[in-house]
Amino acid sequence: MSQLLVQARSGEPGYAFDNSTDHPLAQYGCLEAAYDPWSTGRLAATGVGPGWHCLEIGAGNGSVAHWLADQVGEGGRVLATDLDTRRIQGRPNLAVEQHDIGHDPLPEGAFDLIHARLVLQHVPRRRAVLDRLLTALKPGGWLQIDEFDVSYGPVLLAPDGRSAELYEAFLTAKSELFRAAGGDPCWGRDCAAQLCEAGFTGLDPQPTVLLWQAGHPGLELLVSHLDGLRERLLAQGLTEGQLDELRLVMRHPDFRAVSPVLYSVHARRPR
Repeated sequence: MSQLLVQARSGEPGYAFDNSTDHPLAQYGCLEAAYDPWSTGRLAATGVGPGWHCLEIGAGNGSVAHWLADQVGEGGRVLATDLDTRRIQGRPNLAVEQHDIGHDPLPEGAFDLIHARLVLQHVPRRRAVLDRLLTALKPGGWLQIDEFDVSYGPVLLAPDGRSAELYEAFLTAKSELFRAAGGDPCWGRDCAAQLCEAGFTGLDPQPTVLLWQAGHPGLELLVSHLDGLRERLLAQGLTEGQLDELRLVMRHPDFRAVSPVLYSVHARRPR
């Protein structure tokens, strides 16, 4: 289902990125380098191990799905899903399936562990998805959702005042285009409360922030957005010259910024 989900099924808004291009390759690589250690460390805390059945939603390049497959061993299985699965390599205990979590059903009571990173903030009908995830877990099963809250992410150092203002204008424009596509780039802060409302128990939200400077994969993720979202950023009022200048600003040795808050939320289906 490789598509630009700006106007998805029945005119419904959706995912802001175009998976049919090569831009996701850079995005996935940066995400893995910046956040796989955090995500897998939190997943390890669930006790995931041999024989578990796991679901990885929005698997991207499949890095976390392959980590899970290593943990569950030959007696377990992992299902990796995404809108576009061409970049995910399967293996005997790792199945790959094209799936839209915003609309498509999941088997009931099938999984010991479900993980989704930076996926649900793009899904307009999140509450319906949370209900679906609850029933897809086995009783006592674990859910881990990793989501940003982009309302925090200040510039600490910049080559000059104009550079800092331009970076902040870029973050604002990116947030607005996500909202226009039906997303909520600040949903990480609300995730735990909404999981509680959906009937999950054992809520454990853990936040992390990183220092971003030239060469950091988190900052390079934003650089990749200059290409992947270029036309939409121009529609938000940024100019070609500003986008080119932003690339230089984010790679300047004097630039420092705090990452947005990434919340990793654990929750469980009641036994």
